[in-house]
Amino acid sequence: MTPPARRIWRAPLAVLLAWLLAIAAAGMLIARLPFSADLSAFLPKSPNPRQQILIEQLESGVASRSLLIAIDGGDAATRAAASRALAAALRASGHFEQVQNGDRSDAGWEQSGRWLFEHRYLLSPAVEEQRFSVDGLREAIDETLSLLGTPAGNALKPLLDRDPTGETQRIAENLLPAQAPRSEEGVWVAREAPRALLLASLHAEGADLDRIERSLAAVHQAFAPLAAQGLQLRMSGTPVFAVDSRAQIQHEVKMLAIAGAIVVGGLLLLAFGSAAALGVALLPVVSGIVCGVLAVGLVFGNVHGLTLAFGSTLIGESVDYAIYYLIQARSPARDGLGWQRWRQLNWPTVRLGLLTSVCGFGALLFSGFPGLAQLGLFSIAGLSAAALTTRFVLPRLVPDGAAGQGLRRHLAAVARAAVGWLPTLRWPALLLGVAAVLLLAGQWGQLWRGSLGSLSPISPAAQALDASLRADLGASDARTMVVASGSDVEAALRAAEAAVPRLESLVASGLLAGFETPTRLLPSQATQQQRLASLPPAQRLRQNLAEATSDGPLPAGRLAPFVDEVEQARQRGLITRVSLDGTAFAPAVDALLFERDGGGWSALLPLHPAGEQVLAEPVRAALQGIERGHDVQVVDIKHELDSLYAHYLEQALLQAGLGACGVVVLLALQLRSARRLGRVCGPLALAVLLTLGGLALLDVELGVLHLVGLLLVIAVGSNYGLFFDQLRSEGRADADTLASLLLANLTTVLSFGLIALSEIPALSAIGRVVAPGALLALLLAAVMSRPGRIAAAD
Repeated sequence: MTPPARRIWRAPLAVLLAWLLAIAAAGMLIARLPFSADLSAFLPKSPNPRQQILIEQLESGVASRSLLIAIDGGDAATRAAASRALAAALRASGHFEQVQNGDRSDAGWEQSGRWLFEHRYLLSPAVEEQRFSVDGLREAIDETLSLLGTPAGNALKPLLDRDPTGETQRIAENLLPAQAPRSEEGVWVAREAPRALLLASLHAEGADLDRIERSLAAVHQAFAPLAAQGLQLRMSGTPVFAVDSRAQIQHEVKMLAIAGAIVVGGLLLLAFGSAAALGVALLPVVSGIVCGVLAVGLVFGNVHGLTLAFGSTLIGESVDYAIYYLIQARSPARDGLGWQRWRQLNWPTVRLGLLTSVCGFGALLFSGFPGLAQLGLFSIAGLSAAALTTRFVLPRLVPDGAAGQGLRRHLAAVARAAVGWLPTLRWPALLLGVAAVLLLAGQWGQLWRGSLGSLSPISPAAQALDASLRADLGASDARTMVVASGSDVEAALRAAEAAVPRLESLVASGLLAGFETPTRLLPSQATQQQRLASLPPAQRLRQNLAEATSDGPLPAGRLAPFVDEVEQARQRGLITRVSLDGTAFAPAVDALLFERDGGGWSALLPLHPAGEQVLAEPVRAALQGIERGHDVQVVDIKHELDSLYAHYLEQALLQAGLGACGVVVLLALQLRSARRLGRVCGPLALAVLLTLGGLALLDVELGVLHLVGLLLVIAVGSNYGLFFDQLRSEGRADADTLASLLLANLTTVLSFGLIALSEIPALSAIGRVVAPGALLALLLAAVMSRPGRIAAAD
């Protein structure tokens, strides 16, 4: 007599309830996981020093927090008023550390101007001992007086008595950007389009997408009253791209899941003729996606958007397990023993197919790139959960498989007919394989030329808007920069100062339009002390000043405030980073000076090109020979990104190759026959070759996601090869097995065909590989079966 506890466990309702509770618990954990969309997850964990700086900037640098804002519509006065109103609202929102729109009338700029004036003798690069000698004072005063008749004279006149040497003017000239935005009505505007411009820096770091999204929502909320005036808001920059990418990925995941469920569900409903069978078939799919996401979240602490999107691809493969069971376990006698027959005859084949998938994707777990490792773990956990759900849950719910016939009888008839004539194409298929090998051998190096940008879903229109706003704002994308590093802030600043004279020579020669450096607002302590030491005592300065102005238009008595302020500067303390708090300059310095994750500090010196781009080699040549002890290097961002991705792809190819080798070894150990191994692996290898050959003929730039697609082809196709090997071993074609293979292939091809239509390049890349690859894998498994070995079913 069956014990009561066992009877309860065997009850389909109890099993389904237990499954639902497990999925609900996993769902609650998933709801708390953070999701990311930045591409830094697809950068290496162990980069070289230049790459490490680049990754840190992508994750939390100024570029990851810079928001470009444009106001379109209305006339110039309306846009200017809207710019000022929006800037004020954003500053008051608490979401931004700095908001600039070119308006110099606000109190913040007045305060910053006073700070510059008070600290001019610590900031001016002209301050040296010779500057305050008789000849130095005479020359500096004459130069200042000569400027009074120029457009800058009105700003100099009020400062003449206190700053006759023009230090404030010199500091202002150094702080002028190489490519300043155009001003109209007192605010920044585009050079050609009727558009007002703002540049904001968020408090949120690049990885905190939820906080970034709230900051962007604050901009929309602040702009809402202005929209009623017929104005339009435009935003761009890395924060916008990150939030939009996450939203687009989430939307695509939802749409693909719905479309896939409708298409695959409709096909299964037609095949089984039973809504109950359809519901049961979806259980492994749900298990796979939930367990895959949960495993990635628990191991990595977050789930990348592309990993989440990758979950939609499991619909096509996870449902295969259910199809195999529901059809192959069919028992006409309905004696409740169909599941035992399936477990004995077919589960070992499914299990071996699962192990080959785990082995293939397992190589990705050891990748030095977190994004790739996430995809590998997701695939392993998801496919394992789907297979185990099929093995242990489905037999409890439908012990005799799916009862309805639906289209299965027709699918079996088509499959038997195809198995009868497809082997006649054996030699043409082999010839195509040889042609594919020759084609790939000649184009292999050019074929794998995808870029990191191919992983991004940013549309060309969004990229064009970003380029336009950057050009108008003069906000260089800083493709090339100098990085000066040291063990502490002082060492980093001194290294930056060592590079400045070399860069100034490049500006003078016309190779650079300019550059930025934090040392213009925060000189090293050593430089400040040297400048302070250059300031003479009050008595000596009066004597030198009297002699320098003895025959000039500016009497020494009028310059008494100048003497007093030089003496005050001698008594004032040095500038530190804290001294900048409360000024508009603090965010600018923080953007260029930061503490490294691994210890130490770095100062960034972005370079502005005189032409289309900065040539890194002349800059490296100019910086050679800087005194020892200063760590100064040139970072060409595009070159480093290309190098990163090339290394990334090289590693992925190696790992995929190791995974493929692991699959072969595993099959060899299980099959224990070179002939059987060839029959299983041959069609699979040929399918991969023909898929790659087709992509090569279409001149598709292959990248790492295409490689992941090929691993999926191996995972799916190995099941087909193993089942055909099982049929050969049995010596007769089983109608249910053939029908299950054809139906599983149709669901895979249709679901991945939908993914191929995705607007997210990373997803479409996978779909365009797996859909044809899976179809070829099934056809070639049939083609490579020997004629006459598989007879028609009874």
